Amino acid sequence: MELNLRQEKECRYDAVSLGEVMLRLDPGEGRIRTARSFRVWEGGGEYNVVRGLRRCFGMKTGVITAFAENEVGLLMEDLILQGGVDTSLIRWVKTDGIGRVCRNGLNFTERGFGIRGAVGCSDRANTAISKAAPQDFDFEYIFGELGVRWLHTGGIYAALSEQASETVLAAIKTAKKYGTVVSYDLNYRPSMWSAIGGLKKAQEVNKEIAGYVDVMIGNEEDFTACLGFEIEGNDESLKELNLDGYKKMINHAAKVYPNFKVVATTLRQVKTATVNDWSAICWADGEIYKAKDYKGLEIMDRVGGGDSFASGLIYGLMATGDAQTAVEYGAAHGALAMTTPGDTTMASKKEVEAVMGGAGARVQR
Repeated sequence: MELNLRQEKECRYDAVSLGEVMLRLDPGEGRIRTARSFRVWEGGGEYNVVRGLRRCFGMKTGVITAFAENEVGLLMEDLILQGGVDTSLIRWVKTDGIGRVCRNGLNFTERGFGIRGAVGCSDRANTAISKAAPQDFDFEYIFGELGVRWLHTGGIYAALSEQASETVLAAIKTAKKYGTVVSYDLNYRPSMWSAIGGLKKAQEVNKEIAGYVDVMIGNEEDFTACLGFEIEGNDESLKELNLDGYKKMINHAAKVYPNFKVVATTLRQVKTATVNDWSAICWADGEIYKAKDYKGLEIMDRVGGGDSFASGLIYGLMATGDAQTAVEYGAAHGALAMTTPGDTTMASKKEVEAVMGGAGARVQR
């Protein structure tokens, strides 16, 4: 598999993300509706990936986003700095005292337990990054002068607004111009597209973006909804979305978009909010590679598990160029990330590799 990565010595960043970062308010073991206190984290579908690449895998990463210049924005910057991600690419936007001009996004998330599923309640309209346009970022400078080996972005950011999808396209076109590898997580959220054209708009935007992507990530709903896939025949494996169905979906994606060098998806069977079966597969060079199964995985907080899968996959591809190793890194990292609270990883590379190697959960002393 040949991703044609830029040389490390000619790039300031191993990877950057483009997308929204929100302040997550977490009621812990309780419910949003009855909480009297919240713990705060930073999180965002695109950002979580470069945060994992930096914190777990030690890569040089940055985040391209925008914040309203107020105390909440400064709090999020501080949280990002604690994760080691470079903040110099953040655009700071003047705002009024009550957020009419722009604001920072909030994401209330409860983890769920047993038969009670996780619940998210976001408050993100008119945020600084959703109102940003392509001309608000100097992509020529970022990808041409500073140098970036890998850009990660996704469908959550693309759905924020009309100008957000335009910004994604401007970024990936410039990235490709300078030889940066592009990964994209489809991450379809129907509610986010509803105000800007619904499913039709989601397909229009994502089909155009897909033509520039090297590494495409998504689940079965993402591929069917965002890319409009309809596979001929009455195939029971596709209806049931078992392993054969996922393989057919990925192979179909690779045929429709020959620019895809890797296509990957997590495999999750939800038994309860706190017990899932977990694995992942990826396609590369005409072959399907599957990670080992994590049966009965006990979960503390499932939010961000897919993002941590993506960061492990990307690290594996960049460090080894081997698809089997990469999907194992992704699945193990995603599994570990779901054993801790918050959107972002608290795992180390050593722990990820130990899990890949079959390490158990005995006390380490």
